[in-house]
Amino acid sequence: MLTLRSSRHGTTCDGASRRDFLRVGALGLGGLTLPRLLQARQDSVSTGKPTKSTSVVWLWLSGGPSHIETFDPKPNAPEEFRSATGAVKTNLPGVEFGGTFPKLAGLADKMAVVRSFAHGNSGHGGGTHWVMTGYDNPAVDNGAPPNRPGMGAILSRFRGATGATGLPTYVRCRDILADGPAWLGRTFSPFDAAGRARDNMLLRDGLDNLEDRRGLLNAFDTVRRDVDQTGLMDGIDGFRAQAFDLMLGQAKAAFDVTAEPARTRERFGKGLGEQLLLARRLCEAGAGFVTVGYGGWDHHGSIADGFKKQGPIVDHAVAAFLEDVAARGLDDDILLVITGEFGRTPKLNRDGGRDHWAPLSTLALAGGGLKMGHVVGESTERAEAPKTRPVSPQDLMATVFHVLGVPRDLHYNDPTGRPVPMVDTGRAIPELV
Repeated sequence: MLTLRSSRHGTTCDGASRRDFLRVGALGLGGLTLPRLLQARQDSVSTGKPTKSTSVVWLWLSGGPSHIETFDPKPNAPEEFRSATGAVKTNLPGVEFGGTFPKLAGLADKMAVVRSFAHGNSGHGGGTHWVMTGYDNPAVDNGAPPNRPGMGAILSRFRGATGATGLPTYVRCRDILADGPAWLGRTFSPFDAAGRARDNMLLRDGLDNLEDRRGLLNAFDTVRRDVDQTGLMDGIDGFRAQAFDLMLGQAKAAFDVTAEPARTRERFGKGLGEQLLLARRLCEAGAGFVTVGYGGWDHHGSIADGFKKQGPIVDHAVAAFLEDVAARGLDDDILLVITGEFGRTPKLNRDGGRDHWAPLSTLALAGGGLKMGHVVGESTERAEAPKTRPVSPQDLMATVFHVLGVPRDLHYNDPTGRPVPMVDTGRAIPELV
């Protein structure tokens, strides 16, 4: 709880008595108040200030999206192997995407599609852990907790608190298994834009009900005016001031997508589009790693129907994001990663679906100063396995680190005091860097 002493009397915006103090709720991150969280993060940064202010938006398609129906449609393969939604030509010669992604096909020159992304765990939990952390942990499929920190938590440990606004380094819009800090410590947990942290900050409604927050935003503006007029900020330490600004100042505004022009909001749309718009706002304001989740890709049956329902949503939202980022001149500063825990079996099953398949998985990237406009790697004729050198989760992790300015040889000590590499065997994807 952040408590600011005041001599003013009266009631708060919700009618509660306010006598000699103004309280702003704590974030609910394992008992850490926000000023202590910012102080702990800053104290824990063992290196100098990062040399990059780049950001990553991590779009997680949970359930395991088919690599065939997304970006490797195999139109010349036998019917039971090729994309059940057909294929659409992109603006890159000879490159096709799955049939439900026509807008992204027209923006393929702004993307890099990896057709040889692979690992070896076809379980939802284990596969998610491997892609999110770069390391396999089969025990997760049986309920064990993650034993490696996720990329966003590593960045939070490396960078500490960001900028004068105090905007969190790591924000999640939806939780993902293994997206946390593991043994790095809860100090480096993501700021949960859909949970209690966000509730206590200002955003009490779900991301699908952003219009209903106008009254709450106005109430916080009233509090801001009271604080400015009474000089409550005078004399408090820098981390409390930074915490207050996070909740009532510039950082608060970054979470308010209603501040965007109506035309921009209409272009992105609701649901996933609104989450990606929020992610862009957060990155532009200084966040380093923002996760966005859009699930429902576990298509064991009727995969064509599933993609015809969900594909256009992703197609529209991601296309709006890419166009918006490019128009704002941020395509070198923000990297978008689109992936999930694994791909799907090459051959359609008897129910017209595809089952779990880690030997080839979906991966596409855009921006971040990487080389765009080409396909990385090649799969076998029936999309069963990489035909060229496999790209591993460790390679993806090293590529993300390259964009963020994180040293590839970064180590942190585990609870036993043993130095542990954050990336071990991975190398940044050479075709992209």
